[in-house]
Amino acid sequence: MNQNDIESLMDNYLQGKTSKEENLIIAQWLEADLNPQSDAWPDMDEANKAQWLASVYDDIHQTIHSTKVTPSKRYLWSRWTAVAATIIVVFSLYWLWPVIHQDIKSSPITQLTVSSSQKKQVILPDGSQVWINSNSVLTYPQSFKGKLREVNLSGEAYFDIKHDIDKPFIVHTGKIVTTVLGTAFNIKEDKSLQTIVVTVTRGKVKVAKGSDQLAILKPNQQVIFNIPDNKAVQAETDSQKAIAWQQTDLLFDDITFEQAALKLEQRFKVKISFENQKIKDCRFSGSVLSYDKLDKILKVICAFNHASYTTKKDGNIVISGQGCN
Repeated sequence: MNQNDIESLMDNYLQGKTSKEENLIIAQWLEADLNPQSDAWPDMDEANKAQWLASVYDDIHQTIHSTKVTPSKRYLWSRWTAVAATIIVVFSLYWLWPVIHQDIKSSPITQLTVSSSQKKQVILPDGSQVWINSNSVLTYPQSFKGKLREVNLSGEAYFDIKHDIDKPFIVHTGKIVTTVLGTAFNIKEDKSLQTIVVTVTRGKVKVAKGSDQLAILKPNQQVIFNIPDNKAVQAETDSQKAIAWQQTDLLFDDITFEQAALKLEQRFKVKISFENQKIKDCRFSGSVLSYDKLDKILKVICAFNHASYTTKKDGNIVISGQGCN
């Protein structure tokens, strides 16, 4: 980092325009460039750190008073203001060093990239689950520290967030920020259409761009943000259609009716039982689309295996018939 870079960075810092990452750069610069014992800085005790910071002040003070040109009052005032600001920055970093140093040493960042032919599921450090669609990238820390749980998404993902009222979960997608406490929602960044769509299946989320709130969404609601127009439209929707992509097609490759029923139970969260063993043992092959409803799937499978089904009042399903002999 050259002198111009340092001056520009410090200028922005004093105006409160630096990001968290730039603040860490300043801290690292302080450690590496200002500190003559940079390798020893993290291990210094408080007395030695204070002594070093005092020497920085003395150096600045002596530099100003060693000038041979008598400055104007206006220049002198601005010069002292700059010096005072520099001292404030140095001492602020000194007192905040334990926190900053912890951030620098924070857990590594994981970047999960999903190719065009894949879909992946990941469990985040807090127990939250994320299903990531193809051509997408999710970036997250190996552990959530501080008061926020923050991740970055490029592409599409479905989030099922573990509730934690004291630590909001935040997803950064382009310029859009989605904030939740504990809920389930889908975010889709469509680069071809230049839109970002947030859809809620459970709970409530806040969607914003910078300090501008775009929407507060409840289940079966979504907001569509048009990037070029910088406009957001909120609408009612069928949230299950928005997340249909995460459910892959069901494949039945020479399996028994009983094995197929287990797959259907997992997919549709129902209990399926059989009247007799002969129906269970029927074997068949086939496939169903991810968005097909259970009734449609059962009608096809039962017809193929000479069986029928009934749905009980409690929602459980019973398969009956003579079997496939």
